[in-house]
Amino acid sequence: MIEDRPSAILVLPHLVVQNANAVASPMTHGFPSVTAFMGFMWALERKLNECGIPLHFHGVGFVCHHSQEHASGKYEKTFHLTRNPLKSNEKSASIVPNGRMHLDVTIVFSASERLAPGQIRRLTQGNTSELEGWAREVAAVVQTMRLAGGSVMPSQTRSDKSNSPWLGVLPDDGGERERRFRTWRRRWLPGFVLVGRDDLLQQRMNELRDQGGSPTLLDAWLHASRFNYRPLCDEAEGRKLGDGMVKWGDPYREKGSGWIVPIPVGYAALTEEQAAGSVKNARDSTVPFRFVESIHSLGEWIGPHHLERLEDMLWFSEVDEEKGTYRCRSGYVMSGIMADMVDGPSMYDEFYECD
Repeated sequence: MIEDRPSAILVLPHLVVQNANAVASPMTHGFPSVTAFMGFMWALERKLNECGIPLHFHGVGFVCHHSQEHASGKYEKTFHLTRNPLKSNEKSASIVPNGRMHLDVTIVFSASERLAPGQIRRLTQGNTSELEGWAREVAAVVQTMRLAGGSVMPSQTRSDKSNSPWLGVLPDDGGERERRFRTWRRRWLPGFVLVGRDDLLQQRMNELRDQGGSPTLLDAWLHASRFNYRPLCDEAEGRKLGDGMVKWGDPYREKGSGWIVPIPVGYAALTEEQAAGSVKNARDSTVPFRFVESIHSLGEWIGPHHLERLEDMLWFSEVDEEKGTYRCRSGYVMSGIMADMVDGPSMYDEFYECD
């Protein structure tokens, strides 16, 4: 039996990841995709269950403390590629473009306990010694895993105690839960949390439509992903310089507009589901296969001290078999509007409406 509501939090502080995949999708780079952290969550859950730790994860969030992308260039980035060994004929092997990066991240999971009929709950406040043992087992398992294709390395930046994974039980009272979260979030500074901002995608499309034309969500996404410099010559706003020259800037990126980035948030099916083993060169021939493409939206990097609830920093998976989509939904709440609305916009919603 799996509880519907998470009752605990598992934190992996300051994981140092080397050579993680920096190419999140065919159109974005700079940080691993949310689906990479979601896949890490599922893989960790399976490994822990094999070790006898009955945890079930509901959502995952991450705080980036430091990142170093292996690329150079100011306006046009060029990845630093590795030279492969010579082939058997002593000729140079082909260079495959592969963006990599180093990360220092804290990963947070909301969790509950898998309970068999008649089994006594062990995920409780008073069971401190067993929960500490589970946390130590988690630390050992994580060191054997990969995150976004990168190797998880021991951190040398802080003491062993602050770097050790820990498992805490969430209070049932909502006010007490928020109070504890305000304590936890201070431990994750300095750093930034990636949250979903699907609402900004719809807002940008409405702004473009007000200017005339019939932009799509794809047009809005591309417009929000770039710098839109133009002359700012509105004298009412004091943007005209004293010497008559016009100041240039991006009116959509005013001070306080936030650190908005384009991100992939899932996959959309391109074909029907293929039987297991029917497609050659598939990674796993024991499971059904399906060709997919990335689903994109907008996200925002925000300091954890600006968040009020644990759910604000978490991402949850959502599967729609009818549409053939797998999406990561953010629990971030902005101005009373849920950014993870079930029918929240993405670049592919219009495609399915017209299908």
